[in-house]
Amino acid sequence: MKAHTIFVCTTCASKWENGKRVGESGGEKLLKRLQADCPNWELNQEFTIQPVECMSACSRSCVISFASPGKTTYVFGDISSNLTPAEVEGVFDCAGKYYVHPEGSLPWAERPQPLKKGLLARIPAVSIPLEKKNAEMELCN
Repeated sequence: MKAHTIFVCTTCASKWENGKRVGESGGEKLLKRLQADCPNWELNQEFTIQPVECMSACSRSCVISFASPGKTTYVFGDISSNLTPAEVEGVFDCAGKYYVHPEGSLPWAERPQPLKKGLLARIPAVSIPLEKKNAEMELCN
């Protein structure tokens, strides 16, 4: 199992008619674009690109996130659904910086385009060991 994940919101930039989504969303286009180029990326064996139904950042679509156990999680918005090859390379380059940093730190100055702007959230890593977390949850029930 790969420990690093790029989440891609698939409902971003959707078109709706009569309460139903129609056609391909911008998020689905973005997902396909990243998946198409992933085999050529040197870290393709280290990351999973996973679709997510909604990341609740509709006003800032399209949205992706980098996540890994024990690392900071980053959520980025305002990403084009039609990334150029250079922009796809920028996403993968940023993911590579995330991969090599022990805490997943992505300082603004080190982030390549298109992730220089559009940071929506920087979520601290969860540091409670799973065994301890499960024991604490039992106490709350």
